[in-house]
Amino acid sequence: MMIPVRCFSCGQVVADKWEEFSTRTKTNKEDPAKVLDEMGIKRYCCRRMLISHKELIDEVVNYSRK
Repeated sequence: MMIPVRCFSCGQVVADKWEEFSTRTKTNKEDPAKVLDEMGIKRYCCRRMLISHKELIDEVVNYSRK
């Protein structure tokens, strides 16, 4: 997992909410806006951090130094 620990704009901790958000939106197919509201994430900057995050670690691991 490579999600930033804090929101870039306001500094609120968002990394601890990623696992629940990811599970509920991908596995349970819930609406992301509804999930964020239920989790208490109101600021649009923090919502952006979770909604726009893409797991890139699997792609980066494939490249090695030669």
